[in-house]
Amino acid sequence: MKKLVFVFIAAGFSFSTANAQGSIQFGVKGGLNLSNVSVSNGYHGYSYSSLADFNAGLFLKLPVARFFSIQPEVYYSAQGFRFDDGTGTGGTVSEHVNYLQIPVLAKFTSRSGFFAETGPQLGIKLNAKDKENGVSDDVSGAYNSADFSWVFGVGYKVPAAPVALDLRYNAGITNIANDPNYGSGYGQYGVRNGVFQLDLMFILFQQRVR
Repeated sequence: MKKLVFVFIAAGFSFSTANAQGSIQFGVKGGLNLSNVSVSNGYHGYSYSSLADFNAGLFLKLPVARFFSIQPEVYYSAQGFRFDDGTGTGGTVSEHVNYLQIPVLAKFTSRSGFFAETGPQLGIKLNAKDKENGVSDDVSGAYNSADFSWVFGVGYKVPAAPVALDLRYNAGITNIANDPNYGSGYGQYGVRNGVFQLDLMFILFQQRVR
């Protein structure tokens, strides 16, 4: 999968420089994550709630046509969820699963600066911990090493300024749970990430192609 993503990026760059009308843009992005998981296949265990955290990384916008571009990115994404600790006291456990995310997005931009984007995203798990009452435990073994999701987003690029606002939803496709005995056996079900992101994007470098 990783090889496929990098081949796609290289192919997009070659095509864009040969056929594009627009500018190659390189920049940084960062903002808020609001993440949770969905558990399918008849699961009736814990009730999960959202966890707020952050994301930050780099993007490269490669023009293909006048209003169409390909945008590969690499960014750190702190994700997770919360659930009741099962003691009946109202205590909660926060689960933190952090990824290096590599999306490759098709981006459609209007004259006014509004844009829409969509595409695949490969997530490489960096670590996983749960936290309860100030105590943190490593639970990396409970999660698969990679996650595959699909990105849907909209945003607005401020005219004549190197700044854009981006709102996305990353819909998990693959099961992230590895251990069938972890979390009351939820690994035997379909556990998928769902992440809302609100980011500020800042262009550091821009080069006109044609």
